[in-house]
Amino acid sequence: MARVLFINTGSEGHINPTIAVVEELISRGEEVMYFTIEEFRERIEKTGATVQTINAQKFIKAFVSGGRNYLLERINGLLHTADIVIPSVLEQIQGEQFDYIIHDSMFGCGHILAQILKIPSINSCTSFVESKASFDRGLEDFFKKVPTEIVNPIYDQYQVLTGRVKEKYGVEIHSPYEVFCNPAPFTIVYTTREFQPCGDEFDQTYKFVGPSISSRLSQESPYLHDINGKSPIYISLGTVFNQAINFYKLCIKAFGNTDFSVVMSIGKVVQISDLGEIPKNFFVKNYVPQQEVLKDSKLFITHGGMNSVHEGLYYGVPLIVIPQSADQPVIAGQVANIGAGVQLDMQSLTANQLRKAADRVLSEPSFHLAAAKMKESFQKSGGYQQAVDEIFEFKRQYNI
Repeated sequence: MARVLFINTGSEGHINPTIAVVEELISRGEEVMYFTIEEFRERIEKTGATVQTINAQKFIKAFVSGGRNYLLERINGLLHTADIVIPSVLEQIQGEQFDYIIHDSMFGCGHILAQILKIPSINSCTSFVESKASFDRGLEDFFKKVPTEIVNPIYDQYQVLTGRVKEKYGVEIHSPYEVFCNPAPFTIVYTTREFQPCGDEFDQTYKFVGPSISSRLSQESPYLHDINGKSPIYISLGTVFNQAINFYKLCIKAFGNTDFSVVMSIGKVVQISDLGEIPKNFFVKNYVPQQEVLKDSKLFITHGGMNSVHEGLYYGVPLIVIPQSADQPVIAGQVANIGAGVQLDMQSLTANQLRKAADRVLSEPSFHLAAAKMKESFQKSGGYQQAVDEIFEFKRQYNI
């Protein structure tokens, strides 16, 4: 048995793929202490892990303080979170010993903590992995294209923040890539090489285990009794960027009073009553068990979060992807690239455009064939069980 320190202060999309992994680790005898925010405490405690928390409000405030307009500003924001995450973790684990650390690829100062604690580290990547060469090209564009009067203060701040980390913790940061992607000697990527852009370019230290999907989220679906066996169009913008009342009304305009059955999940903030009269062919809920709905769906209209896209393709459902922010445009582009769906722009979207896109995806066999190909790829991948197999191989390599 080994003791595992898991650092993951990210959002739902970063938490969910790790839940089954933690359950599997514990079932194989590992002891896990999991740092996250209070919102996810109950979910993680159900795995059997010991949960410690980081102040979410302080974390977000520090993150956004770096700025949001440019990549290097976001990196500075992550460096600001070091003042929140690192002291909190070190205080709460005082006197504890761990054999290895698993840290999220985008949050939690994992790369820094691994060096402070001097223990082997594993990078947990819940979106597409990015190589240093690709990252550096993007950063180079920033330095070339953005005026120096904007670039210089941002870069000066980066140097101040990295200097502060070195002074406080004795950890030298060699590049912005280390901050943004938290590289480690071993990386678990929760997708397949077939879906990962340029998947063949990554060496064997990157373990593409496929989507981490288990029955943990499955539950009874009351809506199934209402659609009379019809395969619905499923519409959801996920759990974060879902306060989009105009979009939901546009969907009603596009598909209302048609022969389609439509299940639309609108999240916790928007009220169903805000949408006006709901057509008889619509089933609008604040929440639905997404995996259960997707098992029956013929089309998924989504924001393009990695979890949602993985789940849709896992069940062979073609997609219309309408990205909102973060990495969603990249994911949407890859869905279109493999031919499993189309990408639309939220800002210019009309009801007619959405309806035509749905008709196209539903009628052209190529979309269904591409989605079926990804379904096969995803379902034959090892998922969370393979992830833990790879972790145990990592342990053998490091004599843990």
